[in-house]
Amino acid sequence: MRVETSMNDQFLSNTYLVSDEGGGGFFVDAGGPVEPLIEAAERDGLTPTHVLLTHHHYDHVSELGKLTARWPDLEVLMNPDEPAVEGTTGELIPGQLQVGALTVTALPTPGHTKGMISLLIGGSPAQVFTGDTLFKNSVGGVRAPNHTTFADIKHSIMDVLLTLPSDTVIRPGHTDPTTVADELDGNSFVRIWRGLDPEGSEPCTAMGEQATLIHLGDDYDGGHKAWVRWPDGSDDIVPGSQVQRG
Repeated sequence: MRVETSMNDQFLSNTYLVSDEGGGGFFVDAGGPVEPLIEAAERDGLTPTHVLLTHHHYDHVSELGKLTARWPDLEVLMNPDEPAVEGTTGELIPGQLQVGALTVTALPTPGHTKGMISLLIGGSPAQVFTGDTLFKNSVGGVRAPNHTTFADIKHSIMDVLLTLPSDTVIRPGHTDPTTVADELDGNSFVRIWRGLDPEGSEPCTAMGEQATLIHLGDDYDGGHKAWVRWPDGSDDIVPGSQVQRG
């Protein structure tokens, strides 16, 4: 298995081209720029057959039309729990999908969106494409369009993604790859969820409302994500820019 990556300079979102040794391949997301991946496929004599979308957000689908213009027969699949994206041709449902010589397991990982799908491909090591659920040293938020809950994203990370073998390569929807072992050891949100580090208790204002700041962690773009607790006891992951301390 070979993986080529192209990252959008504005959104920092990744599009991936995954190929097997037999000349087959598929794309994960289509946030662009896709031209380097089209060039790579043509250079290597690949015939991509699918675009597998982790979720519907614009920064992950904005250049889908360029891929389908180049390969009109591409199957474009997305979880039906996601809002419609123009150009999709079918449903990406949890379970196994055979793409060429590669067996892809679609894992439901809701939280950032209801229909978020992570894509696991076996190998040595295995690789998992996590969309906007889990990043290097950070986690997805639950305030984006079609989001679900803090409990969902915590479950998706702790009980689905981080139960994979420790050497599994994590390829997130934004910026740099990482591994399961590295996120278990170094991701500051995960460390608290594992009971390795304590929760915070600092009063704050989040999204204009009074809250408790449980943790202010790094985000993939150089900013921060905030785990806050509302007065009713419910938890949330919000942009750090929407939190005022004190």
